[in-house]
Amino acid sequence: MGTPEFAVQSLKLLVDGGYNVVAVVTQPDKPVGRHGSTLQAPAVKQYALSKSIPVLQPERMKDEKFLAQLRAFNAHLQVVVAFRMLPKQVWNMPAFGTFNVHAALLPQYRGAAPINWAVINGETETGVTTFFLDENIDTGRIIDYKRLAIPDDANVEWVYDHLMRLGAELCIETVDRILQQDGKLETTQQPEDQPLKHAPKIFKETCQIDWNLPVKRIYDFIRGLSPYPGAWTEIAKNDEQENNKPQVLKIYSANKTQMPAKANPGTFVVEANRLYICTADNLLELQEIQMAGKKRMSSRDFLNGTREANSFHAISK
Repeated sequence: MGTPEFAVQSLKLLVDGGYNVVAVVTQPDKPVGRHGSTLQAPAVKQYALSKSIPVLQPERMKDEKFLAQLRAFNAHLQVVVAFRMLPKQVWNMPAFGTFNVHAALLPQYRGAAPINWAVINGETETGVTTFFLDENIDTGRIIDYKRLAIPDDANVEWVYDHLMRLGAELCIETVDRILQQDGKLETTQQPEDQPLKHAPKIFKETCQIDWNLPVKRIYDFIRGLSPYPGAWTEIAKNDEQENNKPQVLKIYSANKTQMPAKANPGTFVVEANRLYICTADNLLELQEIQMAGKKRMSSRDFLNGTREANSFHAISK
C-alpha cells in the first residue's frame, strides 16, 4: 500500500525478490493539467500494472466493497509505504499484521513530512523505521530501523533518494523476519519519555521564509524544502510607489556565510557580483532562485538581468 515514487522502490524489490505480491492498494488517479481534465495514475499503480499486479484504488478505506475485495486476496501480510492512515478493519486483516516503512527514526518525526522536517530542523542523522500499525499515527511497535547521516549541504531530494533505497532494503529484511517467524517476532515499544519532534503536512504558508531568524536556520529551511515545494519569500522595491507590488521569489539553494549582516533582515546586498540577503545575524548567499512566472536561474543570471537588485528587500512572514 503506497502512492509516490518512494513506495515504488520497496515494491520493486519485493517483485524482483520473487515475493508473492497479490495486489497493490494506492490512491485514486489525480486530476492534472490546467482544467484537471487529465487523470494521472500514481507511480505505484504505473509500476504495478507494468508487472500485471491487480490494483485497488478506494476513495474510502472503510468502503465495504473495497474491504471485500481486499479480503478476497487473502494476504498473509500487508506492507505500507508512504500512504494514508488505515482503519483497523484494514491493518488488522492479515494474519501476520500490517507494517509500515516510515522515513524517520521513530518516535521522532511522526507525521506526513518526516524527511522535510528532519532537514528543516538541521538534523545530522535520520533513517527509516519499520513498525506494526495500530490505532494511532506512527505509534506502533518498532520492528527494525536503519540510520542515515545527513550531510550539511544535502537538500531534501538527496535525503529522499537515499531513504527510498534504504527503506526498500529494510522492507525486504522486515518481510523476511516476519515470514521466518510466522509473524511472532519480538518488537519494541516506542519510547514516550522524550520530547518529540513532529512532522506535520507542509502547506504553501509553511514554506514562507522568516528573515528574522539566524542564517543557519534559514539555510536549513531552504534545503529542507528544495526542490519541492520550495521555500519562498515576497520581495518589493524599497520605494513606496503605488505600483510597487510584492513579487514572489522562490529560493532553491543558498549558502550560509560568516559575513555579518549590517542591515535589517531581508535587505538585499550585492557584492562582487554575488547576491546576499541579510538575516538576523549573517548574510545568506543566494545561488538558485525563481521569480514568479520565470524559469529557475542562478543568482548571477538574476543580477545580470536586474540592475536594481540593491533596491529590493525581502518581506518576512
